[in-house]
Amino acid sequence: MSKEDLHIKQAAALVVKLEGNSLFSSGKIAEAASKYSEALALCPMRSKKERVVLYSNRAQCHLLLQQPMAAISDTTRALCLHKPFNGHAKSLWRRAQAHDMLGLGKESLLDAILFINECSQSKDTELSLRQNRVPDYATKLLKKQMRFTWLFREAAMKHGAVYSEHYNGDAQDDEADSDWETASESDLGDDQRESEF
Repeated sequence: MSKEDLHIKQAAALVVKLEGNSLFSSGKIAEAASKYSEALALCPMRSKKERVVLYSNRAQCHLLLQQPMAAISDTTRALCLHKPFNGHAKSLWRRAQAHDMLGLGKESLLDAILFINECSQSKDTELSLRQNRVPDYATKLLKKQMRFTWLFREAAMKHGAVYSEHYNGDAQDDEADSDWETASESDLGDDQRESEF
């Protein structure tokens, strides 16, 4: 493929992606997912950064459409294409949510931990954790999955904490486990270059 053909395909994929972003912003999630699929078909295989964004955006659509298996597939593809491998924070967070939807606590916990680690190491000031604080939405999911998987149960029992199947958390954690929110665009940063939500 010539450089000119490559640029034409990249431009066409970008136009279709922007149409998908517009549809997503207007609440037309299924239509946006179709546009991201169309953009992926147009996008050259060498344009890995753009493909990461497209897979991650389509995964967000799948999450909102209650299609966790499709979201896991797309986020995993995005993470495999990203350099460094498994370093795309938004895809990690979206996959953590999809695993949670399927009741896969350990997988969700692992992705949430990787998400926090990626945010803490990010050079992007918008994405990096402000003052080394873990975002509230990530903390809620971490606590939920740690209770679900009984992670650190022995340490908690050794120090006098009560861990049982009916453990409801501390006084600050009275909300239902399902009340955690997804990360908003303002929480994760808005990279205009990638046009990713």
